[in-house]
Amino acid sequence: MNNFPIQSIRFDKDGLVPAVVQHHQSKDVLMLGFMNREALLKTVGEGNVCFWSRSRQKLWLKGETSGNFLRVRNIRVNCENNSLLIFADPVGPTCHTGHESCYYRQVEAGEWVEVMPVILPPDEIYTKTS
Repeated sequence: MNNFPIQSIRFDKDGLVPAVVQHHQSKDVLMLGFMNREALLKTVGEGNVCFWSRSRQKLWLKGETSGNFLRVRNIRVNCENNSLLIFADPVGPTCHTGHESCYYRQVEAGEWVEVMPVILPPDEIYTKTS
């Protein structure tokens, strides 16, 4: 993705742009994250999705601790240049809960019900350190 037109992206007042990640083949929405300029440049340059962690205030390469990377296939921008849609191939489950998508629940009879299976239990995704 050489010559990515980052100058056209309209980052918000905090220097962030929301990025929806969608499965390249199934088109399922996998997750939503936020990118600053550095995270977007790293994503474009290295081909793995990188976010800005608002809670930790640092770059977060998706998969850095789990090995479950999101390999970029394509990046789109909306009509106002203020949000991104990233098509990716997931390597393993995207959600820290072990589901393929972070959007694995839907409302049924007024309750949130899981509608997607756990691909890999969280205790098998993350190694525990003492």
